[in-house]
Order: sequence, then C-alpha cells, then structure tokens
Amino acid sequence: MVHGLISSDAGILFILAGNAAFWFWLEKKTGWKLFSFIPPLLFIYALPVFFSNLGLIPTESSVYDWMGDILLPMFLVMLMLDVDVKSTVRVMGRGVFVMLIGTLGVVIGAPIGYGVVKGWLGPEAWKGFGALAGSWIGGNGNMAAMAEALGTSGSDFGLAVISDNLVYLIWLPLLLNSKRLAGVFNKFTGVSDERLAFMKSAAGELIVDKGAPRMRHVLYLLTLAFGVTFISSSLSTSLPELPPVLTVTTYKILLVTTFGLLLSFTRAREIPGSHEIAMALVYMFVARMGAETSLAGLHQAVPFVAGAYIWIFIHGLFIIAAARLFKIDIHTAAIASAANIGGVASAPVVAAFHDERLVPVSILMALIGYAIGNYAALLAAWLCSLIA
Repeated sequence: MVHGLISSDAGILFILAGNAAFWFWLEKKTGWKLFSFIPPLLFIYALPVFFSNLGLIPTESSVYDWMGDILLPMFLVMLMLDVDVKSTVRVMGRGVFVMLIGTLGVVIGAPIGYGVVKGWLGPEAWKGFGALAGSWIGGNGNMAAMAEALGTSGSDFGLAVISDNLVYLIWLPLLLNSKRLAGVFNKFTGVSDERLAFMKSAAGELIVDKGAPRMRHVLYLLTLAFGVTFISSSLSTSLPELPPVLTVTTYKILLVTTFGLLLSFTRAREIPGSHEIAMALVYMFVARMGAETSLAGLHQAVPFVAGAYIWIFIHGLFIIAAARLFKIDIHTAAIASAANIGGVASAPVVAAFHDERLVPVSILMALIGYAIGNYAALLAAWLCSLIA
C-alpha cells in the first residue's frame, strides 16, 4: 500500500473529479484531433496511476470502497433508464440480431483470445478480460461494473483499458471505411432496397432528446438510484455464492442492472439528465481504478493486447456471418459492431459517417449493449475463468 500526501476522503475525491473534468475541458477547449484517436478515458485512467504510485494519493482508501458500494450501482441504474428496447427493435429490425450475434462473438472470442496468451499473463488476468468484455458488449460503465464485480486488480484493469484503446485505434477506422464497400457487401448479404429505405425513414422520426434536466429531475434520479442500490444490496447477501464469478458483489450488480432495466419500461425513462450524471460518475470511477493500480503489472501489456486483437477478429467474423444470415446492409452491420465495441461514444460517429439519419438509432442500439453488457460479460469472464 502506498500512503498519499493527500489522504482525506474529500481530497481524494477532489483529485479524481478534477482529473476527469480536466481532460474533458481540454478536449472542448483545444479541439485537438488527438482525442479522436485516444479518448479522454485513457488519460482519466492513466493520470491517477501516477498520482498514487508517486505518493500524491493513496493506493488504498475507504473512499474507494465507498465508490464501489454506492457510486457504481447508482450510475448503473441511471444508464439503464435510457434503454429503449421497443424503439430499437422497431427501427433496426433484424439489425438487432446482428448486434446480439456480435455480442456472442465477444463472449466466445474472450476465452479463445485469453487461452492463446494466458501463458504470458498473471494468474488472474482473466478478470481483466472480463472487464474488457464489459466494455466491448456495453460500454465504460459496464467495464467498471465488471471490474468491481470480479475483483479485478488495478493492474489487470489497466491492461484492459490499454487494450480497449489500442484495438479502438484500428477497429474504428475499419468500421468507418467499410462504407466504401457498401455495394459489394450489400450484394454479398442480399439486402433489399426496401429494407434500407424503411430503416432510414423510421430512424429519422426518432426523438431521443428528453430536454434539459431541472433540480427535481436530479432528485428523482437520486431517489431511484439510492433505492435500487439499497434493495439490491439487501437481496444480494441472501443469494448463494459460486466463486470466482458469482459473489455477493456480482449478485448486487446483476440485481441493480435488472431493476434499472425494468424501470426503463416505465415513465422513469423520460427523466432528463440520467445519462449525463451517470457518465460523470463512470469517469470518476475509472479514475478510482487508476488510483488503485500498481505499475508493476503493466509489463504484460503486449500479450494482453495480442489476445484482444485475436478476440476482436472473432467478433468481426460473427458480425459478417450474422449480416449474411439476416440480409443486413453494411451500415447496420458497422453500427451493430460499434454499438458493441465502442458503445454510445462510437456508435453515433460510425452512424454519422455512414448516414446521419441513423445517428438516433445508433445511440439506442448502443444502449441495448448497456442493458445486456453485465450479463454477457459475466458469461465471458466465467468462460475465461474455466481456462485459467
């Protein structure tokens, strides 16, 4: 354990929040293209690694435990509230199945990629693969949730973050440039012009803006988040543990996800501000993971990243096969993959490049990833644990 110069709870939270805020401020202020290739998430994670290892803040603190117990389930509830299953299925139709099969590719690819490189990794590196599965099925929130559920070490989480970003640097340009192959790909899959016309027309009618949040909306969201956290925490202690995957923490996260998803079918989904508050908490939690990281374990980055590239290749094969099976166009296939691998941050970028009318539905599809991310990532982690 490294003791920090700043060790009070308020001081640590100030450092973590300030670090996250700084990188988004810098991105907005400068407009640097760097952030198009390396998102703020990597910097938000990396800087606290140095803060804690150099002794500015501690590597262990009660405030880190509090963030895992309270902050994490809170942002999961708020993320789930944005999910709109009905609208996504109505517009994307069979495209939803392509995304789900892409998710299956992530689940199956995880143990394969891990199995190839595990000889060069630590004994619990499978937990890092589990955390990365959370990101590649849902998003950053699912990644943080899986890391907490599995008890992923800071170092293994760091390997997951590094791999996530290095794969992103290659995969995102591939999804963008796939537009150039539209004619060949659509002929290969046998998609009809009528299906393309309907999807683009229906997507243009979607309304995803819930308006500006007001004070009462924040109170509504806090009430729901605290309530679901309380109920889930109480129920999780009465369920049987099956380590190393199914623990009290795992049950808690699954219960929070389930209750949050059920709330998304109610008028709670219409409350403004849920996504913005949730993502702010996600980035603070990522900074917390960085603070708990020891630099000693990061020498395993090369084999971990190699396993991740094997993994993403398998996901890509599943997407192509699903597109052929369900006769889906290149635009939908690219969005389906981006909704998995990049989440809400990348899916709209890919959609805008292919066809701007598809941006709203790309966000909805990525939110479906949030909904299933924790369940599927735990399955991927379990498969990796069997190989470990």
